[in-house]
Amino acid sequence: MRNEYVSRRGMINNSWSRNQNTVRHTTRRLGSLSTAAIFGMMVLILGLIYATQSVKATSYDYEISNVESEISDLEAKKEDLAVERARLTSIAAAENSQVASNMPDGQVSGYANE
Repeated sequence: MRNEYVSRRGMINNSWSRNQNTVRHTTRRLGSLSTAAIFGMMVLILGLIYATQSVKATSYDYEISNVESEISDLEAKKEDLAVERARLTSIAAAENSQVASNMPDGQVSGYANE
């Protein structure tokens, strides 16, 4: 004969002893409608995230184009100022030159009569 070890707190002869939970839990699963609703909400959320990111990229594109147009305007002003500086320095250099100081002043000698 075999001597089997039986725990005091375990099951004895397929009966439940005290301090044991006798409730069986069944797993619940989502139905098809709630699965579709969750999937739809996830697609909607991902779409909103994508839309906000594309709007951010577009706003950065507008900012970049504004800055580039401002840069081109400032470069055009710089070129105009460089031409003006060259004109003024050439006038000043012509007035201070030896050749210009030896030239007689221009006078009107007369008008042509027809």
